[in-house]
Amino acid sequence: AEALKRLLEVFGIEDPPPPLAHIKKPPQYMVDLFNTVANADGVTKNPDILEGNTVRSFLDKTHGEKMRFLFVLSSVAKNEKILTAELHLFRLWPRATNGPKRHHFCQVSVYQVLEKSEPDAPGGKKLLAARLVSLQGSGWEVFAITQAVREWTEDESSNQGLLVTVQGLGGSPLDPPPLQFASGRDHHESKKPMLVLFTDDGRRGVSLPTAGFPDLQPQAPILPAKMPVPKLARLRSTRSLDRLQPCQRHPLSVDFEEIGWSGWIISPRGYNAYHCKGSCPFPLGENMRPTNHATVQSIINALKLSEGVSSPCCVPDKLYSINLLYFDDDENVVLKQYDDMVAGSCGCH
Repeated sequence: AEALKRLLEVFGIEDPPPPLAHIKKPPQYMVDLFNTVANADGVTKNPDILEGNTVRSFLDKTHGEKMRFLFVLSSVAKNEKILTAELHLFRLWPRATNGPKRHHFCQVSVYQVLEKSEPDAPGGKKLLAARLVSLQGSGWEVFAITQAVREWTEDESSNQGLLVTVQGLGGSPLDPPPLQFASGRDHHESKKPMLVLFTDDGRRGVSLPTAGFPDLQPQAPILPAKMPVPKLARLRSTRSLDRLQPCQRHPLSVDFEEIGWSGWIISPRGYNAYHCKGSCPFPLGENMRPTNHATVQSIINALKLSEGVSSPCCVPDKLYSINLLYFDDDENVVLKQYDDMVAGSCGCH
């Protein structure tokens, strides 16, 4: 129990979310983002895409009025810094219009609701974003609403939701509006209105990937030249033989199903963390990637110049981050990046 509690701390989770009572599909946007940032086992392949280390998605909670939206942000931690917030709305195919006059564009405005009961009264709403949207075709429209979301996370009671309006080019009302967005109640889950937050929780490791795709092929073992093995040496335990193997990287599988986390983690199902094992004998060759300190330590150890000085240790000298896509306590989908989770290579330190 203590070990699993410590593992949760490594992943920045207080308590594991309960397994979902029903099968729920994550938003396609979040799945696509995970696949862009990480490879199949979660290891970061493109470290420069994410602005911070966390991406949170929230679905609309109103399920009522078609142009009013509400997103509950209680799962955002107080220490998380909001970097960017985006409202994602799915534009439906336009309705057929009667008569010769046909618009090709309309103006879509997104407002922060200040007065829940009377948003259209003076001071009842604040404009966040506005732009012209084509009336041809369908697809996702994304609006930046960062400042409003920052206010909501500082004061939860100020979150009265969002209001979206559709007007003509000159701001004239259009009735019925020729453009509609999918609502949370009437349309397929893949088209539901969504709020996406890019945040940073301040958790940073000692190193970050410096390259794009990490080379995670197993390192070729550095074996000594073959020599006749004396009979006495053959009787040594496996453990002592392990110690004679030079420092190198070995597989270390982390299976989320075995840990009991598969009910809430979407991707990956597990990953290879690798671990470093082996000896760092004198003299340390370049293939063991020794630090200057390790080289001096191995010399002092070999010459017995100081008591109690051991030989250098075989440890990871390059670490890569991994990404998890998971459901949180409120069944929102989160993508989180964790530094220093995979041993990329080993060296004598």
